[in-house]
Amino acid sequence: MNPDIKICGLKTPEAVDRALERGATHIGFIFFEKSPRYVEPDVAGRLAERARGKAKIVAVTVNPSNDDLDEIVSLVRPDLLQLHGNESPERVLTIKAVYNVSVMKAMAVRTADDLKRVESYIGIADRFLFDAKPPAGSELPGGNGVSFDWSLMSWLDDRVDYMLSGGVNKDNVAEALASTKATGIDLSSALESAPGVKDLNKIDQFFDAFAEACLPEPAAGSRE
Repeated sequence: MNPDIKICGLKTPEAVDRALERGATHIGFIFFEKSPRYVEPDVAGRLAERARGKAKIVAVTVNPSNDDLDEIVSLVRPDLLQLHGNESPERVLTIKAVYNVSVMKAMAVRTADDLKRVESYIGIADRFLFDAKPPAGSELPGGNGVSFDWSLMSWLDDRVDYMLSGGVNKDNVAEALASTKATGIDLSSALESAPGVKDLNKIDQFFDAFAEACLPEPAAGSRE
């Protein structure tokens, strides 16, 4: 099966519709006010209805309070909460129990040591998302368009189901899939003409490249 594709940071009906038309399996809305991709929960709720039943709806949060989650879950009704802050395993368990929703725990990676944190979340988070650590001076935990050394993913065992994020684009998606065991790819800034502004042509270009990357290798000795 082809990996999942999550298009994140969506803010307009046109971008949501194009992502769905091209085969996105996950649609992400960002509830971090410092992000140029931030969207109000009521607006996200209306956009989410365009995707409901067609793709999984993901609410991306950073160290959310209970009040934040109350509002987001009520208005957006997400299929998945993405926790992109420093939430502890205990906090993840509490969120899952209170809101009865699956959780994807995001983790920032620069070195192999950063992957050691995964162990305490195995069996607690339903899925992981690995992103590059933000560059110096950035206030955004993700969506910075920078990648990390994907060969580090070889340290993970089969208990870790994860999406790969951080600098994935149309030019390197084939390499990303070939060099990791990622069961999903997450994109945001690579599909933008400006921070927070999704470009429909870039969405098309990415999905064209992704489709090519997923083509089966020709059998040895086969004719072209």
